[in-house]
Amino acid sequence: MVCQSCGNPVTEEIRFCPRCGAQITDSLSAAPPVPPTGPPTGAPLYIPPAPRVQKNLQLLGILWCIFGAYRAVAGFIGIFAVRIMSERQYNRYGWTWHANFHHPFGPPWVGALIPFIAITAAIMAALAFLVGFGLLSRQSWGRVLGIVVAILSLLKFPIGTALGIYTLWVLAPMQSRVEYDAIAQP
Repeated sequence: MVCQSCGNPVTEEIRFCPRCGAQITDSLSAAPPVPPTGPPTGAPLYIPPAPRVQKNLQLLGILWCIFGAYRAVAGFIGIFAVRIMSERQYNRYGWTWHANFHHPFGPPWVGALIPFIAITAAIMAALAFLVGFGLLSRQSWGRVLGIVVAILSLLKFPIGTALGIYTLWVLAPMQSRVEYDAIAQP
């Protein structure tokens, strides 16, 4: 004989199931056992975790767009600072604005850094905006580009490092690849 509520095997002289407490009747003992409708008593309830990628993708895309704007503004400030350092000179009459003189801020070649700073800032800002767009619009290439740019941004301490670590935590695991591919646009 089996209990009709939980399927636990019971003997014929028992009136109530020792496992679930349901009443045992002879007329239903020949019927197949009914599977339990809820979790077994005493067992912990398992709640699967929310998908990591779906939960963090919107915030990650927004943060990458903000980081792109930050990189662009920081690049302009860097260009401005280098430009001032390469042209300003102190002489006995005070501060003057002359190019190609030796001055206390550094050698005259500092002005040659301006194109390098401008190109680097523009490329990194564009990559950050592209990652933000790719993640927000769920593009299939967004995850891979996000991982690559996150690794590059680890060198930009402290904001780039924090964003790079967060991006790698969300997008780098193998399970994240499966989750991202499931929601990505073809």
